[in-house]
This record gives sequence, structure tokens and C-alpha cells, in this order.
Amino acid sequence: MTSPTSAPAADLSGSAFLQALRGEPVPHTPVWFMRQAGRSLPEYLKVREGVGMLESCMEPDLTIEITMQPVRRYGVDAAIFFSDIVLPLKAVGVDLDIKPGVGPVVAEPVRTLEDVAAIPDLTPEHVPFITQAVQGLVGELGSTPLIGFAGAPFTVASYLVEGGPSKEHAKTKAMMFGAPEVWSALMEKIAGIAAAYLEVQVAAGASAVQLFDSWAGALTPQDYAAHVQPWSASVLARAGELGVPRIHFGVGTSNLLDLMGEAGADVVGVDWRTPLERAIPMVGDRGVQGNLDPTLVFAPTEVMTARAAEIIEAGRAAKGHVFNLGHGVLPSTDPDQLARLTDFVHAYPLD
Repeated sequence: MTSPTSAPAADLSGSAFLQALRGEPVPHTPVWFMRQAGRSLPEYLKVREGVGMLESCMEPDLTIEITMQPVRRYGVDAAIFFSDIVLPLKAVGVDLDIKPGVGPVVAEPVRTLEDVAAIPDLTPEHVPFITQAVQGLVGELGSTPLIGFAGAPFTVASYLVEGGPSKEHAKTKAMMFGAPEVWSALMEKIAGIAAAYLEVQVAAGASAVQLFDSWAGALTPQDYAAHVQPWSASVLARAGELGVPRIHFGVGTSNLLDLMGEAGADVVGVDWRTPLERAIPMVGDRGVQGNLDPTLVFAPTEVMTARAAEIIEAGRAAKGHVFNLGHGVLPSTDPDQLARLTDFVHAYPLD
């Protein structure tokens, strides 16, 4: 099998999303939602009936349908490729599964250099279904850009070391501090897999990428800078060679925003805990993405939109601003409320 070839380029010149990522003037504040394709949509629940999470990510037609659902429903300014951050590990042969109500579970957690060496590097031949799905999506999306994504090295490493989700990340930190040679080898391995995964998506037609570091908020700035940032930077550097804008997002990372930007992001995602007016000076000459509290969609519409207006106003001070929630859409979210939020953001005057 040969490497994927680039899909025919769609006309994305009018994309407010890409303009905002590049720091250019926009006709309206662009908006998309993390986890916009997922459990809050009845059409998603219908097509996922009886289909496992990883299985659904490896079936191109299903991936295309799920990715398109929020674009059709909301008219958002970007689609996020439907996948999971552990999928590349599954693709290269790591024995793992996503258990409902638990999350990713790894059969044999990584402990030694030999364990790291046993993980193959990812090549396009491992993920032909990704190439097929992205190419199909680009054809359907037309002038709406597709965001490719990957899990950042620290978060993926935590799953591999802990064997599953963890609140304390004790085993992860024990390796980071107590077995630095194993930690470095593991981070280098995961960084290579993440970068290759992004390269496959961009080669197939994705026009922006986002690196998710869900658990980076568990770290101090000193430890992040020493033990994590170099490898996230290597992923973002390889993504930068592809010529697409790069978004870097973490949860609970109020104390890391400057370092996450310095790792190589064009735009830093800000979770809901940090007001944009505080975040913008931290990220430097970069755009920001965010950051409405995901629970505000359960408030009365006028309360939700009033807070959204404050966020849009604060975002004016940034090099560019993409409106989003400060984390993913919650499963019990009313899709109609997200539609009202999207319409409000699009109609909000920027003059």
C-alpha cells in the first residue's frame, strides 16, 4: 500500500474558522464545539447502536456520517474528525479497548524500555480507514474545513502507564520522576505516533489540526516544561511542516497556557476555568479558542447567550478567536440549545 495522496482541495478561502486561526479579519466569530459529534445527538445514538467505539472509528462510512451530523444540524464553521485519542495505539497493535462508563483500558500497561520498544511506529498502512474517511469527508464538507486531531504525548502516556483513566496519575508521575529513561523513550514513541497520525489526516485533506492534552493540568509548570513540553513541541513542529494551523488544548491548564503556546501552537485552547481576558496575555502573539462553561447550555437561553457575548467581546483582544466550549459537549446537552448558541455567535456584531 502506498502513502495517502492529497485530496482535491476545496475552496476554503471564505472559511471564518481558518481566517481566525491565521489571525486574519473574520466576517463573524467562527464556532465549533469539542465533542459536537457524539452522545448529545439522537442521530449519533441511533447509528452507534450495537457498535463499539473503536469499531465505529475504524468504519469509514460511519465515521463520515458521525462527523457530518453536527455540521448538518448546527451549521458550525468546522468539523472535527470523529475518532479517539487511543485509536492510533489500537491501530499499531496495542491491546486496548474502550469500555463503556470507564474509558480506554490497556491490557498490559507499559513499565519498561522493552515495553516501549514493543510498540510499533505508526505508518499510513496501519490506518487506511482514516485516509478513506478523511477523503470522503472533505468531499462532503465542501467549504467547511475539517480538523484533524491527535492525543498529546502526556495524556496518551498516562493511559498506557496507568492501564486506564486515572485521577492522580501516580504511576505516570512515578515513571516520569523515577525512571526518566523509560519516560523519555515512551514520550518519544507516542510523539512519533501522534505526528504520523496527524500527517495521514492532513495528507488526506484535513485543513487544521488540534492536539488534545486532557490530563496536562495534573502537572506543575516546571514538570510540564521539563518532562512534557519537548515532546508536544515535536508533534506540533511536524504538524507545522504540513502548512496547516495548529490548535493546542488542555484541561485545567490555567498555569500552563504560556508553555502550551510556546510548544508551537498557532492557537491555544482555553478551558472554562480561565477567563479569556486573563488567558490572552499569557499565550502571546497567538489566537485563542474557547471557552464557555459546558454547563451553561443548561441555563436559560438568555443567560447562556449573555455569557457568550462576554466571551466574544473578550476574544477581540486576541490575535484571533474561535468560539467553543471550554471542554466537550456534555452527553445530556439539548441539541437545540447548541443550535441557538451557534446562531447567536454567528449573528453577534463584530463592528
